[in-house]
Amino acid sequence: MDNYLFSVFPNENFIDLALYQYGWEQCAPAHTFGPVAKDHYLFHYVISGTGVLSAQDKKGKSHEYHIKSGEGFMLFPQQVCSYWADVDLPWEYVWIEFDGLRVKESLQLAGLSPDQPVYHSHSKELRLNMMEEMLYIVHHSKASPLHLLGHGFLFLDYLTRSMAPFQVGKSGKIQDFYIREALSFIEQNFQNDISVEDIAAQCGLNRSYFGAVFRQALRQTPQEFLIQYRMVKAAELLKLTQLSIQDIANAVGYSNPLHFSRAFKKVYGLSPRIWRNENQIHTNETKPSRKPGP
Repeated sequence: MDNYLFSVFPNENFIDLALYQYGWEQCAPAHTFGPVAKDHYLFHYVISGTGVLSAQDKKGKSHEYHIKSGEGFMLFPQQVCSYWADVDLPWEYVWIEFDGLRVKESLQLAGLSPDQPVYHSHSKELRLNMMEEMLYIVHHSKASPLHLLGHGFLFLDYLTRSMAPFQVGKSGKIQDFYIREALSFIEQNFQNDISVEDIAAQCGLNRSYFGAVFRQALRQTPQEFLIQYRMVKAAELLKLTQLSIQDIANAVGYSNPLHFSRAFKKVYGLSPRIWRNENQIHTNETKPSRKPGP
């Protein structure tokens, strides 16, 4: 069909970013998809036309969003959603389904969440660059997996940067410097027993002011970000290694495995052991087939 393209990514053995399926469609009037709850993140960018997204928030309450050309919407894992094209001006969109250990952190930086699933860009140039990367992947589905992943990372970069994650004012440059210092310190020391006071001290700020700057830039507290970062690292170890839960807890800065398990379950919804059983990669493992569809 001339109004529909769809492809499945040929390889899933990637951790930081994994592509699953992608496509483009010129929808028929009132074309509807859902209700559906995907296993991964699914992003649509609307090239032309308009339509409606119905999505549940974190509390399970449904909301409707009217989305037009130049905007987009994100479906989050296990979030129940439906979406439909306008009767008179149906949308044309391109989509990518993806996941990975770096994705959740990137989307948090962009400000996308189940409560805020609509994509708005502050930069036409970055928005169009993002669209071009998405269309490139769709039209080059037979390229090598690494080649497609390279364009996948560019897509994710443009998506994040086009949403202006750093909300700064006149003192933006110095605030930006503080955030970079904080993120670098966390990256290098997350495995140690560090506190928010330690991070603030590294930036030369008192805890109160540092917390305000951090929340303004990243929309979460330093403590929330530190826990999230540690859990991402823990998930990577659970997925790729045979280390014990105790060893993994120690590797991400938790001396008490019970405290680690509670923190992990709060972020991922499962205990570390159950999450590992469902996600660990085994060599020569036969992957189940995936059902296509946007």
